Amino acid sequence: MAVELKNLTKRSENYSQWYNELVVKADLAEQSAVRGCMVIKPYGYAIWEKMQRQLDDMFKETGHVNAYFPLLIPKSFLSREAEHVEGFAKECAVVTHYRLKADPNGGVVVDPAAKLEEELIIRPTSETIIWNTYKNWINSYRDLPILCNQWANVFRWEMRTRLFLRTAEFLWQEGHTAHATSEEAEAEAVKMLNVYADFAEKYMAMPVIKGVKSANERFAGALNTYTIEAMMQDGKALQSGTSHFLGQNFAKAFDVQFVNKDNQLEYVWATSWGVSTRLMGALIMTHSDDNGLVLPPHLAPIQVVIVPIYRSAEMLAQIDAKVAGIVERLKALGISVKYDNADNKRPGFKFADYELKGVPVRLVIGGRDLENNTVEVMRRDTLEKETRTCDGIEEYVKALLEEIQNNIYQKAQDYRNRRITTADSYDEFKEKIEQGGFILAHWDGTTETELRIKEDTKATIRCIPFESYVPGDKEPGKCMVTGKPSPYRVIFARSY
Repeated sequence: MAVELKNLTKRSENYSQWYNELVVKADLAEQSAVRGCMVIKPYGYAIWEKMQRQLDDMFKETGHVNAYFPLLIPKSFLSREAEHVEGFAKECAVVTHYRLKADPNGGVVVDPAAKLEEELIIRPTSETIIWNTYKNWINSYRDLPILCNQWANVFRWEMRTRLFLRTAEFLWQEGHTAHATSEEAEAEAVKMLNVYADFAEKYMAMPVIKGVKSANERFAGALNTYTIEAMMQDGKALQSGTSHFLGQNFAKAFDVQFVNKDNQLEYVWATSWGVSTRLMGALIMTHSDDNGLVLPPHLAPIQVVIVPIYRSAEMLAQIDAKVAGIVERLKALGISVKYDNADNKRPGFKFADYELKGVPVRLVIGGRDLENNTVEVMRRDTLEKETRTCDGIEEYVKALLEEIQNNIYQKAQDYRNRRITTADSYDEFKEKIEQGGFILAHWDGTTETELRIKEDTKATIRCIPFESYVPGDKEPGKCMVTGKPSPYRVIFARSY
């Protein structure tokens, strides 16, 4: 592994290649035999499981429950909401037959007699099948709200794929809620965006900007899309979670009505919201360095690894006995720890491997440490080493993990804030966008101007931010392209 590390491309030389190599060499994922799909390897899945577990707890704390809906959706369902079908039509995989038969020449072929009466779509998202189901669940205002989430896989036929960031099949959660009033649904959409932001910042140590998407960037079929946007180390944006106020569009498409408190029929109001394994890509690109992954302790599958250095079986037995108590006390503090005393790899190999995999804290104990009751401590975020007494080492490590969590968040936030700038003219904007980062600029609010900027510069409006990030960004001005009035600045960036 130490040899492989030397071959890891540096971020400064080729950021994209560095990312692709790191995902594979850190044993997170690999390409599969199915075009555009990935295999998430055990270490990568362990990180996703920690994300999933924490998010699931946060959803349940806000009153949501889990359910599961079918993978296959009748084609006719997608036709009921015009914007929705237009948004996903080009990405849909279609099931046309339900049986294979033996080929006389060997192998199998599709049985032409087994053609489906109506084709089925492998879900690109589940609004249609869920709202068809909600019709059976909702009759009165007493049945509302419905606060459901599902953990699932979805499939969107992607031409250009990259592990975690954009694959044809990916894992995600999708919340789908039903409400009696517009105000309640809109508040739900904003609430869930705030849940995503809290998760990103407190657990992923990734600073995000909360805002609303422009009309052109909205989810297909939504009245409003709220987003959290993060900046990667190459200055590009990554949309890291979205929450949608769907209005009554899907309720009308599937005739989901309820009797309100005034005994009148009314269409239900809806939201949907989701995050996916794209968050794995965000985690990697926000914190990692030329030595490999840098994982926030709150999401690291292994928070502490202990490696012995010994010259004899007798010395190893003594170290084993010493480490056993340390491991037990670390686990009692809720810290995930691995003691790697396997004799099939040299210590140097282990050091490089755990560094590559981003384990936050490494402890090393050798013969001299046994004599002195000491341990070498290395923190992954700064690669700093120190020697400390074994007395109270567990409490020290616990505090150190929190220090690392806070440090990598602060480092990411400082980097992002340095790369938020403003542009007042289109020439200035074109110059700055080549340097990367988030640019706050005035825009006249038209899709025509937005598309022109995208065509000219490959930059898109990431969001209209809720909060201010530079002085005067909420004050009116003139569009940098057309000179027409603009109520405030919006955030532009190139993105993944």
